[in-house]
Amino acid sequence: MRLPELWAGYECTVNRLGENYMDQLELSGHAQRESDLDLLREIGITAVRYPVLWERVAPNGLATADWSWSNRRLQKLRELNIKPIVGLLHHGSGPRHTNLLDPRFPELFAEYARAVAERYPWVESYTPINEPLTTARFSALYGHWYPHARDDRSFVLVLLNECRATILAMREIRKVNPQAQLIQTEDLGKTHSTPQLAYQTEFENERRWLTFDLLCGRLDQKHPLRKRFTSLGITDQELDWFLENAQPPDIMGFNYYLSSERFLDHRIDLYPGCPAGGNGRDTYVDVEAARILKEGISGAGLLLREAWDRYGLPLALTEVHNGCTREEQVRWFVEQYNSAAALAAQGIDVRAVTAWALLGSFNWNTLVTRDGVYEPGAYDLRAPKPRPTLMVPILREIAAKKPPSHPVLKSAGWWHKPSRHIFGVCHSGRATPSHRRSPVKLQKHAQPILITGRTGTLGRAFARICNDRGLEHEVLSRAQMDIADLESVNAALDRWNPWAVVNTAGYVRVDDAEFESERCMRENAVGPAMLALACESRGINLVSFSSDLVFDGEKSTPYVESDPVRPLNVYGHSKAEAERSVAALSPHALMIRTSAFFGPWDQYNFVTATLKALASGEEVTAVSDYTVSPTYVPDLVHASLDLLLDGAGGIWHLANQGAVTWSELARLAAEVAGVSTARLTHSRNAQWNSSAVRPGYSVLASERGNLMPPLINALERYFACPDVPWKASASRVEYEDGLAA
Repeated sequence: MRLPELWAGYECTVNRLGENYMDQLELSGHAQRESDLDLLREIGITAVRYPVLWERVAPNGLATADWSWSNRRLQKLRELNIKPIVGLLHHGSGPRHTNLLDPRFPELFAEYARAVAERYPWVESYTPINEPLTTARFSALYGHWYPHARDDRSFVLVLLNECRATILAMREIRKVNPQAQLIQTEDLGKTHSTPQLAYQTEFENERRWLTFDLLCGRLDQKHPLRKRFTSLGITDQELDWFLENAQPPDIMGFNYYLSSERFLDHRIDLYPGCPAGGNGRDTYVDVEAARILKEGISGAGLLLREAWDRYGLPLALTEVHNGCTREEQVRWFVEQYNSAAALAAQGIDVRAVTAWALLGSFNWNTLVTRDGVYEPGAYDLRAPKPRPTLMVPILREIAAKKPPSHPVLKSAGWWHKPSRHIFGVCHSGRATPSHRRSPVKLQKHAQPILITGRTGTLGRAFARICNDRGLEHEVLSRAQMDIADLESVNAALDRWNPWAVVNTAGYVRVDDAEFESERCMRENAVGPAMLALACESRGINLVSFSSDLVFDGEKSTPYVESDPVRPLNVYGHSKAEAERSVAALSPHALMIRTSAFFGPWDQYNFVTATLKALASGEEVTAVSDYTVSPTYVPDLVHASLDLLLDGAGGIWHLANQGAVTWSELARLAAEVAGVSTARLTHSRNAQWNSSAVRPGYSVLASERGNLMPPLINALERYFACPDVPWKASASRVEYEDGLAA
């Protein structure tokens, strides 16, 4: 059986917003890193969607075009023997002297395409304009992007302009290279709805094919949407031009995301907080179909079959990505690759599946209209150089024609689980071919992650987040596994057969450790060493935790991973010894240093205790001469799991970005929470008469990767939780600055 090839792509959108451009190549740094192309060969990629974008090359016209960047990049791809699929416009509207509504746009674009072909006559494949229909919707129907129109006629004019430009561009390209292929991309969408909105669904499911209907010369007098075009003032002559100049794609490329399938519901009261829109006849919400449909979404396989039945042209998935957690990203990609491979096995011509956004993408949660979040791709850019994520070994296996093998793939993605119905709405679709699919069976016995420290803050948080992320896990008490007893450790590993161990157990009472040094060393140093010894012999991944208290505080700038450790107290010594022994026994184990954490699920942390006391009118005294890096527990757990899944090892610093004294943290937390600080006072540590000497400055930063959000962002999310403990009735609590056991 011929399996689909593995292609890749870099997010390269350059969209215009008023007079400004948002350039993904600059945001990702790929514009400056030619070395990124070497990553393609390391994975085993055969072809890459690659930008030679009009706005970047010739922003002021062809006379002053700068080809230097494209020259170097395309030449390197040629040397690497990786086929470029050259894109000329990616959700863009062209240079400033034109736009998508400009009648001259098609001819100007074709002129640029000819110039590209003449400069690179060896290039065989082109995607002149990415997703014309989607771009037309976003720029001329919804007004998000330039030229920011919001009407049906502008939408149609933009779509016709883009498709005409594509045909003219390929005509000019083929004058230079007659063998050049058109690989046309578009969103592989489908709309579902309640019966009342069936008419709107029928329209949208016909509209989704317009890019290909225009290019293939199918928008004739019998086409269901022909009259809609003419009712908007489009002449028969304009539409007949596409019949006379049809340019069917050599490969129909479809981009498939979890957001590609939509559900329309007129019962807007069932969706509190969701924006409602309408069509002039009905008002409705538009949400992800995966959240609503009882049978689940159609999936790429069934939707590709619809395209095959309609056109009979070669197919490819030209973007596959899930902006989610690591394990869900790989589950989504592997599921869609397997769907494409199954079609190929049935004789349907599916050429490739594309790992999209190798370097991730920026601001798509705001539809690239303003600053937003960064979503890692196969590589994570929050590091000195692109850092491989779990996706990389998965892609390597696919490129080598091997079945992906990571344990997380034995569990289904969230889009198959009952928990996906977050709105409390579960709609059964009609028995169309798109819903005749076998239900996905959830695995009952996937290898788990073994979590120690069942009663501790961190252990409970790992169990909670693993459950949210669909990561099979078992969380153990000391009775179930004594980490400092090798026999107990081996017995537990035999019983549960984990693929990874996350050790959150340990001694946390920093001052008491000065009087209980033997117990502290047993739990904090011997225990991790026994885990490292057992895990290394079995090939099991290990994560354990250390502390900022391994440092002496003599620095005045944040500590990074390579700084030498000089602990001042017994607790710090126990953590330093754990780092040394784990590294010696299991060089690939992951040791995470963290600091002063707080979270929404326990009462025993400084932020929660302080806010509860202040909110109830009690006096609070906080130390003003110790500077730390407060760490939000959910952020710590998510980042730790990501590193574990990515196969990271060695020492990592994970703390939220920010350096504050304990008194500054108390004031900041109170201000963000809206709690009075009138009863907050400050003191120096000498007044506390603590048994353990602590460093005056133990701020953590990372030289390996900045994975944690800023402290202020973490505090805002903490306060947004509806059930944070400080909102409960006040009671005096104690907290420790170590990890909870």
